[in-house]
Amino acid sequence: MSDYKPAAADVKTLREQTGAGMMEVRDALVETKGDLDAAKKALREKGLAKAAKRGGRATSDGKIASYIHGGGTKGVLVEVGCETDFVAKTDKFQEFAKDICLQIVSMDATRYIATADVPEEAKEAELEIYRSQAADKPAEVQDKIAEGKLRKWYEEVCLLEQPYFRDEDQTVEQVRAALSSEMGENIEIKRFASFVLGQE
Repeated sequence: MSDYKPAAADVKTLREQTGAGMMEVRDALVETKGDLDAAKKALREKGLAKAAKRGGRATSDGKIASYIHGGGTKGVLVEVGCETDFVAKTDKFQEFAKDICLQIVSMDATRYIATADVPEEAKEAELEIYRSQAADKPAEVQDKIAEGKLRKWYEEVCLLEQPYFRDEDQTVEQVRAALSSEMGENIEIKRFASFVLGQE
């Protein structure tokens, strides 16, 4: 066991940079004998390993973010959850919540958060349309074409499947998962409502 005791200022700095818990930060600093960069790397590696375990944890804290666009003609409200108020108050979490509003405003077709939220009837209706569009093809080819088009449709209507507007090489889900790993907490887009002037 190391005799090194981390300085309070280092613990505070590292917590602000990573969003990790007090004991995790302290342990990482002890493990790396006060090397902030090495401690940050160690926390990130541990965060990636824990990310899968975090999925089921309650996200009772968070933020409701809003965005009004185009002189008040479009608007979005989004609830983004996390586990602690400490993470909810970080700049990265706040920016993520705002960016999700911007994502939804920029993608008019967004109807659901995840593919699991799409009602079975809606999915079947889409598949039926795609199968009929490929009616001149053999049955097994029709199904492959329909499944491919359904995946494309998910990318339009399901928020987590969409290319992230700030970096289209990543999906919204990949950005959410990376932030969750970095913060060491489950981060969840819980619900949203979008409004367009004159539309129900």
